[in-house]
Amino acid sequence: MAGCAARVPPGSEARLSLATFLLGASVLALPLLTRAGLQGRTGLALYVAGLNALLLLLYRPPRYQIAIRACFLGFVFGCGVLLSFSQSSWNHFGCVKLSSSEEQRDHNSSFTQGDFFNFVCDIRKHNSTTQPLFLQAQEGVNGVYVCLVSLRYVCSLSLFHYSEYLVTAVNNPKSLSLDSFLLNHSLEYTVAALSSWIEFTLENIFWPELKQITWLSTTGLLMVVFGECLRKAAMFTAGSNFNHVVQSEKSDTHTLVTSGVYAWFRQPSYVGWFYWSIGTQVMLCNPICGVVYALTVWRFFRDRTEEEEISLIHFFGEEYLEYKKRVPTGLPFIKGVKVEL
Repeated sequence: MAGCAARVPPGSEARLSLATFLLGASVLALPLLTRAGLQGRTGLALYVAGLNALLLLLYRPPRYQIAIRACFLGFVFGCGVLLSFSQSSWNHFGCVKLSSSEEQRDHNSSFTQGDFFNFVCDIRKHNSTTQPLFLQAQEGVNGVYVCLVSLRYVCSLSLFHYSEYLVTAVNNPKSLSLDSFLLNHSLEYTVAALSSWIEFTLENIFWPELKQITWLSTTGLLMVVFGECLRKAAMFTAGSNFNHVVQSEKSDTHTLVTSGVYAWFRQPSYVGWFYWSIGTQVMLCNPICGVVYALTVWRFFRDRTEEEEISLIHFFGEEYLEYKKRVPTGLPFIKGVKVEL
């Protein structure tokens, strides 16, 4: 992996990434700019330009590479929160027009929270099916904005990638690199993500009712939350023993962790990621990618578990074999490497 920790003061990566993630998430304050008289797109453009200029002034490589990634993930997360859970107008992003049943406001006036609430209520009157808020709002977009992915998904994805870096920076800074963000995890990971966005978009255009199954989307969200919490609990429990790359050589500080969530599952971080990845597709109500993701990640973690356990048996011998007998992997129908006695 491409290392950056060696050229950055030890322990500063976590603070740097957290500060810049929160800086990006400050997009939540964007409504204040529109209320100050700036148009939505103008305010957004000035905000993004100002963020990048500030990062360029404050940081030099390699700190800038860390800062720009964390800030981007914070910005994406903030946008998702702003549009999903706030009654602020989508007009802050310059992408919403009022529905035809609403009287057109003056172009220079701001779209207030009360206007947004009335706008959503008006949509609900014309829609007998209960839908997520962002899909209801999408009906009034008039082609200006195309929602490529669920905003819940966007928040979940950005938070997952940022937290991977942050927890690694806190727990095991020696293994930290830009790759710890997992943004460039693999070509297969990128293709899978793009495929899910394409499926979501096409199905939302041709079969919009498929994206309105509230209970299924909520189930997916719960799977995502469960998977994220379990994986991060595993990373914190393992401490410096956790690494994104399977280790072929035992370090002096490497110990066998069997407490905490590792007393429930031998591979809690994989279990968390397994249910998180499938949960994202259930949340998006993507039937095709849901099945493909389940089969693909199951095969990936089957092979990964066997590869890792070969090293663990080599490192810890009988101690790990006893642990293997007592505790399951936690992954469905995956028992780990077979040991010939």
